[in-house]
Amino acid sequence: MIFRQLFDGASSTYSYLLADEASRQAVIIDPVDTMVARDLQLLQELQLTLVYSLETHVHADHVTGGGLLREKTGCQTALSAAAGVGCADRQLRQGDSIEVGGIALQVIETPGHTDGCISFYGSGRIFTGDALLIRGCGRTDFQSGDAGLLYESITQKILSLPDSTLVYPGHDYRGFTVSSIAEERQLNPRLQFEKSAFVAHMNGLKLDNPRKMDVAVPANLACGARK
Repeated sequence: MIFRQLFDGASSTYSYLLADEASRQAVIIDPVDTMVARDLQLLQELQLTLVYSLETHVHADHVTGGGLLREKTGCQTALSAAAGVGCADRQLRQGDSIEVGGIALQVIETPGHTDGCISFYGSGRIFTGDALLIRGCGRTDFQSGDAGLLYESITQKILSLPDSTLVYPGHDYRGFTVSSIAEERQLNPRLQFEKSAFVAHMNGLKLDNPRKMDVAVPANLACGARK
């Protein structure tokens, strides 16, 4: 399998490219609109055909590159049916599978950061979006966030995977790139709380809204189209 972790410094967003070496078919997870030229160049250099552009959720801090990639490559866009994005080609639900060549990514519904969050699991990796971060987790104070639901998504679904599973988050703000289920269970400070304490902690955070939220959310509900 071909695998690349890509970074957008403006929003500290990780995008991920996975491709099947035999068929040269590829998927990209959480592309950023301002980085589409980079992504297209990489696809060309590696002689890959983009089949899917996947979203872990409706982002509030950047505009998705999914719509542009669909326009440029003919790929399909896909995200959670619970996200309410009618322009997406596929509406994903728990247990669905994204398949390209010999690669299969299982869809796991992991709501809490938003009500339409999903994670993608396959090939010993889980792409957690903003549900589980390295030594942290996504905020729960807007976009139908729910701290109790996020706790259940993390503890009952993500942490039920094998300890060796590599954790690739949607963001990192401290320079970390990858973790594991075992590491996060043991070392993530927010996962040392019981549920009630976790909810109280998350509900007590006083965070500024993402700088691009007023632009990003409407655009992402329209598959990246800016008004």
